[in-house]
Amino acid sequence: MIKKIDINSDEFIAELEKTKEFTDKVCSSQGWVYNPDLEINESVSFGLARNKLIYKKRFCPCFMVEEVDGKYKSVDDRICPCKPALQKEIPQNGVCHCGIFCTKEFAKQKETSDKAEEVAHTHSRGLSKAECEELLSNPQLDSDELESLLEARELGMITFLLVDVREWMEWIGQRIKTTDYLIPTTSFYDALSQIENKKDKNIILYCFSGSRSAYCQQVMQSMGFTKVSNLTRGIMTYNGECESGE
Repeated sequence: MIKKIDINSDEFIAELEKTKEFTDKVCSSQGWVYNPDLEINESVSFGLARNKLIYKKRFCPCFMVEEVDGKYKSVDDRICPCKPALQKEIPQNGVCHCGIFCTKEFAKQKETSDKAEEVAHTHSRGLSKAECEELLSNPQLDSDELESLLEARELGMITFLLVDVREWMEWIGQRIKTTDYLIPTTSFYDALSQIENKKDKNIILYCFSGSRSAYCQQVMQSMGFTKVSNLTRGIMTYNGECESGE
């Protein structure tokens, strides 16, 4: 069952404000700062607020939530700020898995990198069937590659399933046009029943920034799905056509 939250409701707006106060305190107490990418922070904050409303805990929005013996539990006990972030991710990488919290050093480096980065990846048109199949075999795809594959699929050259692993509220706000399925990360195993009989099909996953979909990719591969690719940096970098609504 996909759980739906109205992000325009008074209840959600109030919880989102409480979540912002909570993450402010986490940063202050740990000596962390927010990610310079404001879109990542907003996405994670929305997920934390959503989980607090539904599950009564601020489970990490990048990980699955399961009901065990009548109680909700997150994979690896991922309750913000989670132990893996405190003990490993931020000390080693400078940033937590979800991306909202980071060290001052990481934030400074990222700001410098973002300013210097030039997107020089030229979108390739008119791919051959063989080239499309080669692309589909890659475990990681970028925005231009996915756009090319969607064009080839529209022409009937190849077939694959495009799956959004974000939440329903993100799905209706904006999704990649012609997305086939919504399989939210937090209700992943239940929603996965939609494609359980398609383990031999080519499947491309995406989320907001690529972290949730990369995690779901690993889970699906462990379950016997043989051809799963990930949109590396998510819908936030996608330059193709999108749509909204139910």
